[in-house]
Amino acid sequence: MKIGCPTEIKPQEFRVGMTPDAAREAVNHGHEVLIQSGAGIGAGFTDEDYVAAGAKMIGTAEEVFAQADMIVKVKEPQAVERKMLREGQLLFTYLHLAPDPEQTVDLLKSGCTAIAYETVTDDRGGLPLLAPMSEVAGRLAPQVGAYTLQKANGGRGVLMGGVPGVAPAKVVVIGGGVVGTHAAKIAAGMGADVTVLDRSLPRLRYLDDVYGGTFKNQYSTAGATADLVREADMVIGAVLIPGAAAPKLVSRAQLSEMKPGAVLVDVAIDQGGCFETSRATTHADPIYEVDGIMHYCVANMPGAVARTSTQALGNATLPFLLNLANKGWKQACEDDPHLLNGLNVHAGQLTYYAVGKALGIDVISPSLALKS
Repeated sequence: MKIGCPTEIKPQEFRVGMTPDAAREAVNHGHEVLIQSGAGIGAGFTDEDYVAAGAKMIGTAEEVFAQADMIVKVKEPQAVERKMLREGQLLFTYLHLAPDPEQTVDLLKSGCTAIAYETVTDDRGGLPLLAPMSEVAGRLAPQVGAYTLQKANGGRGVLMGGVPGVAPAKVVVIGGGVVGTHAAKIAAGMGADVTVLDRSLPRLRYLDDVYGGTFKNQYSTAGATADLVREADMVIGAVLIPGAAAPKLVSRAQLSEMKPGAVLVDVAIDQGGCFETSRATTHADPIYEVDGIMHYCVANMPGAVARTSTQALGNATLPFLLNLANKGWKQACEDDPHLLNGLNVHAGQLTYYAVGKALGIDVISPSLALKS
């Protein structure tokens, strides 16, 4: 199979879909790997690194898309990239379709087969291709939140860990999954007073057993959330409904009850955001203010630490990438129902229920797509 990896073109996106190690593995399995020249520079990988791994360097994205049987990326294809997709071509990347009707329509029109990293599952109910970026984003959230909390950036001017005689920042993490757990660990490590909210009692028990001495947890009701948000210096939104739009858990009306200069960090912004006032921003202009509350809503947070993120993502995606290349997407998905769960689009039809529900588009089952 010809596997193509173009340069990411989303603003301030420095990750790359394949590391040189992944390219070497694919070449060793008999595949041809086409890397757009310069694609790895942002993550610290040179063209020479890819050539040494056996990959072929290609001058333009147009050439990569035209020649490749499978396109491997990090972020969802941008409008100009979607025009280059063709019928029968396989796209393997993050998609986050539920809040993005334009992308969804374009993918359907292209006739391509699109497998989304964020909806591939495992036998424990986890999301193995989303988890590494969730870990990165979770660990980054308190870091960028602490920066936003500084007075020069519009924040309250509160130090996360306080100092002797002065209380630390109060941090509320909404969601106790992968993002929330990593965010809480880092925020607590910075000395903050941290509370995690979640609706899963088994998850709360786990957090209490493992981290009970590090941060607190509380069952998430609307009332509990409102009370904690009102007193918070920082709120980190870390909720996820796989493949679906994130629920809005903090309304605009609640902002007036918060402390002036408090910070909202929305890690769920890829899925539409979990605060009513969230809108996607970039690393170039990450912070904005609404009703005196500072918002940090960068849609590709892990892109800020591109080398770490690329390596972590590559470790997770490589086995699936090789299966897709070795077997073809149909056989690979037939052999692995968890990979089949990643199928979002095939031959002009939507194959993921949560996306169809969010966008009002008819859906066929992935198993039916296998037979088409």
